[in-house]
Amino acid sequence: MSLLSAAVLALAAPALAQAAGPDTEAGTIRIGNLMPYSGPASAYSIVGRIEQAYFRMINDQGGINGRRIAFVSYDDGYNPAKAVEQVRKLVERDEVLLVFSPMGTPSNAAIQKYLNLKQVPQLFAATGATRFGDPKAFPWTMGWQPPYQTEGRVYAKYILATRPAARIAVLYQNDDLGRDLLKGLKDGLGDRAAAMIALEESYEVTEPTVDNHIARMKASGADVFVSITTPKFAAQSIRAAATLDWHPLYVQALVSASIAAVLRPAGLDAAQGLVSAAYNKDAADPQWRSDPGMQRFHAFLDAYAPDVDRGDNSVVYGYGAAQCLVEVLRRARDDLSRANIMKQAASLQGYAPDTLLPGITVNTAADDFHPIEQLRMMRFSGDHWQLFGPVIGGELRN
Repeated sequence: MSLLSAAVLALAAPALAQAAGPDTEAGTIRIGNLMPYSGPASAYSIVGRIEQAYFRMINDQGGINGRRIAFVSYDDGYNPAKAVEQVRKLVERDEVLLVFSPMGTPSNAAIQKYLNLKQVPQLFAATGATRFGDPKAFPWTMGWQPPYQTEGRVYAKYILATRPAARIAVLYQNDDLGRDLLKGLKDGLGDRAAAMIALEESYEVTEPTVDNHIARMKASGADVFVSITTPKFAAQSIRAAATLDWHPLYVQALVSASIAAVLRPAGLDAAQGLVSAAYNKDAADPQWRSDPGMQRFHAFLDAYAPDVDRGDNSVVYGYGAAQCLVEVLRRARDDLSRANIMKQAASLQGYAPDTLLPGITVNTAADDFHPIEQLRMMRFSGDHWQLFGPVIGGELRN
């Protein structure tokens, strides 16, 4: 058990000691979670901290329909084998009602079949891989963020509109994250993809550095670079491009658009002009200072997580996902069966957590397990991201 999960369990210890199991008869709702508190994707672990803090706030406010949340979060090290081991503990030993916001494509892929076999909700998985929004094949799995294929299509539209004669180099993580976003990019470029993409290379999360990949990207003669990378490798790529004095139109996948976790470590000077896409408000952007939702967000951080870096978009992510789960649990009322949890999760229409950009809402249905399918483009300038252009939608139905 990680130190965090031990601390989280302590928050609800009196209720947990009497709990009868996932049926929540004793007034406790046990929520399971997997986070990479260690390993190559540990930058994302702040999501688990924020979710823990949000549920603590909910408990302090009286819980969900009178029930307290016990949030059991384990470290999987961004390792699929470890994820399987830990999720079995959550289901078979801890008897959680559902597994919420497990982080990352590799871990979610590793646990998906098991959770569906056990009919345990894998709810709001923290990944945009398309396979986590397929209710026919996996009726107990639902993602949260915009699908990577949608994001790739958005970047293709932007490149075609601004650099129609571009030579594109793509570096992608060799998993569903990388392959999905690359597919969306190619689908968006259509019959021009083969001519426009000069080089595409994958990397493994076990590689110590991607510097050699970036050198080959520059050597390809590309004037557009699409970086489909997780935080450690995104920061390396930004630094490497600057060191090589390579200045293409630099498109950074949203999963690593964090100022705190990626751009600052890479160097803000090296990050100038990067473009990406967004669906959440930037907590460090003063334009949201008078926004009621972000005022609630900052009040929450002041009280429950005052030490976090508000420039880290993973902080905003954790808050929005936790808020959406609480909405689902509230709508379930006294029927906290796993089937009703999934029914309520698949019945969200026009729901707007505090952190979503104006015009972007959560919409789900029995045949649509992709809650968020809209984005806006943004460009990094100075010390913050600047939004530009309209909300762009892209639906994926199975």
